[in-house]
Amino acid sequence: MRTVHATRYVTPLREGGSLPAIVEGDDEGLYVLKFGGAGQGPRALIAELVAGEIGRALGLPVPEIVFATIDADLARTEPDPEIQDLIRASATRADGGAAINLALDYLPGAVAFDPLAFRPDAALASRIVWFDAYLSNLDRTPRNANMLVWHDRLWLIDHGAALYFHHASRDFVDRAAMPFAAIKDHVLLPFATLLGDADRALSATLEADTIDAIAALIPDEWLGDDGHADKPAQRTAYTRYLTRRLEAPRAFAEEAERARSLHV
Repeated sequence: MRTVHATRYVTPLREGGSLPAIVEGDDEGLYVLKFGGAGQGPRALIAELVAGEIGRALGLPVPEIVFATIDADLARTEPDPEIQDLIRASATRADGGAAINLALDYLPGAVAFDPLAFRPDAALASRIVWFDAYLSNLDRTPRNANMLVWHDRLWLIDHGAALYFHHASRDFVDRAAMPFAAIKDHVLLPFATLLGDADRALSATLEADTIDAIAALIPDEWLGDDGHADKPAQRTAYTRYLTRRLEAPRAFAEEAERARSLHV
């Protein structure tokens, strides 16, 4: 995965509670930066990375994800003290090294998804619903769809709320077989008429080696200290959870089918 260095803070995106921002990278590209020093903590970045890269591996429309570093000096030009603190907290690790943040390719001119203005096809809608049920993503509702329309194509953004249970439980692997009841609130569920096809195709596409390679991308500093598991073991827990979740019968896919039947 590429790493870019943020050379200019362009503007905050106040739609998100973590105050992501548009920044310019040293490759002259624009990115939406997710700060490691934000209140949600590094596990939100883990969810963003793991979910986003799984989405890309499944062929879903997720913007390119990169690691990003940022200079604390950029805070000097920002009048907002909250943003100044956020930049400084996300620039340097405790040991003095450059902190690793996450960024997504910025889609200039993209507009928020509105189901009344843009109707996704059934195959794509079904694949996205399956994907979000698989990853327990709480944040794809009519109130907060976290999707953009860009060049007449739907794009998935903001996966920090996926894998939500890892915020509170070290033993989340035991939850792999659980359904995901919140899928009933998914904004695309009314369009997802091909969930069975999506389940068969995507569960066969996603291989254990791919999941393991994605988990291996998680930086050490995001894993933190865990008295019950070292950092390699923490990465292995994500691999085990995501691999086990694909085993049949997939309760999350069955739950999505049940929720979809209520919309018929």
